[in-house]
Amino acid sequence: MTRNGSVHGVRPDDPAEIGRRVQRLRGERGLTQRQLAEPAYTPAYVSTLESGKVRPSEAALRHLADRLGVSYEELATGRPAELAAELRLRLTDARRALATGAPEDAAALFRALHEEAVAHALAEEQAAALLGLGDCLLESGELTGARDCFAAVERLLADEPLPRRVPAIRGRATAHLLTGELRYACYLLESTLDELDAAGLHDPDALLLLYTASIAPYMDMGAHARAAHAAELALALAPRVSDPALVAGMHRGVARTLIAEGRIAEADASLAKAQELYRQLHIRTELAHCHWMRGYVHAQDGDLEQAESELRTARSILASKRAALFTEQVEVELADVLRRRGRAAEAEALLRPLLTNGDETGDAGRGPGVLGAGRGAVHAGGAHRLLGLIAEERGDTEGAEEHYCAALSLLERSSAAGDLADLCRLLGDLLRRTGRVEAAMDAYRTGLGHRAAPGTTTLGPAPATPPM
Repeated sequence: MTRNGSVHGVRPDDPAEIGRRVQRLRGERGLTQRQLAEPAYTPAYVSTLESGKVRPSEAALRHLADRLGVSYEELATGRPAELAAELRLRLTDARRALATGAPEDAAALFRALHEEAVAHALAEEQAAALLGLGDCLLESGELTGARDCFAAVERLLADEPLPRRVPAIRGRATAHLLTGELRYACYLLESTLDELDAAGLHDPDALLLLYTASIAPYMDMGAHARAAHAAELALALAPRVSDPALVAGMHRGVARTLIAEGRIAEADASLAKAQELYRQLHIRTELAHCHWMRGYVHAQDGDLEQAESELRTARSILASKRAALFTEQVEVELADVLRRRGRAAEAEALLRPLLTNGDETGDAGRGPGVLGAGRGAVHAGGAHRLLGLIAEERGDTEGAEEHYCAALSLLERSSAAGDLADLCRLLGDLLRRTGRVEAAMDAYRTGLGHRAAPGTTTLGPAPATPPM
């Protein structure tokens, strides 16, 4: 498929294609070339046109379409006039299926729509179908496929204004984030913000989407000041945005920065706003994310019973939607709460299936249902950290060390600075208690190096602030 949507290099408006179309329709209606041509044209002109030797003018095509009883668009492009509108309606239905049902079911709809859009050279509808398919693959944890879909959307829309490509760029950045490539996710989002600013394209929807998406990788990298600034800009943009789903996403993203600042009540209020919007829009995955984050808020506030309730609700919604990767990630956070509630065996039983597939090092090539370096790396590191704590609590120092080292390897590759510093402290304490003071000092130094200036060693200058 070429960028303009043609198949195998043949364009539907190619003179030869138009000629064959005219000839077929004329034959179906039992018209001679003279009957089709008169009174404005000659039979010789129709013959030349049908052989593909001349590109017909718009006036000629309109005359022929009228004589053949079809629309000008159908004769010029080979597709019925109502086809694009029908495909857009079906794309809306597929989006609704993704919001309320399983991603693989919605993915089948998007694939069928994409094939149809390709067959009729509808580039815009192709892009919309691939964008939806990419979102389906994100939910199911097929991150490489998701990245490929989003990259294909960017290619299809390469000649469109940059704001049109922002949803695909944001999708690709999210896929890299879930893979564990935090720095690259930041690079994609920040470079797009800079490009929008340089071109004077201060589109509120595009900016809100980018700033909201940048909060998660900033927070995971320990760049809290930059995350807070992105949240402030997103809040300032929100009144200029009419899409309630974008506004809901903004509230969910902002809540994360409020949690980090200890503003628990404000974070919970922000999540409640997002939750209500998602409930009205019937977007179940995002609703589950709100329960997930509210569980985290309650855990931070020490209300472990309520935290467990919220996390179980999130897990139930995500499991019912068969959103595999997100289900696994929320199970890691649920296991943390269970351990803190004194139910270590239950936590361990929840964690081990998330990591075990051969060895437990988190190789990128692992299949679905297993967290690792190429799939949920930050949560894979969190799972190993928890298993290390559980092992240490029962006196298994060797097992604890193995899990801490596995977590360290995963988190170093993903540049999750805050988690790395905490992990180095745990490992250092363990090594010191077992008499390995020099190794403990090395672990502490590593942790201090990650904690000293969060984000500054891995991120360049912040994007320019757009005019508000």
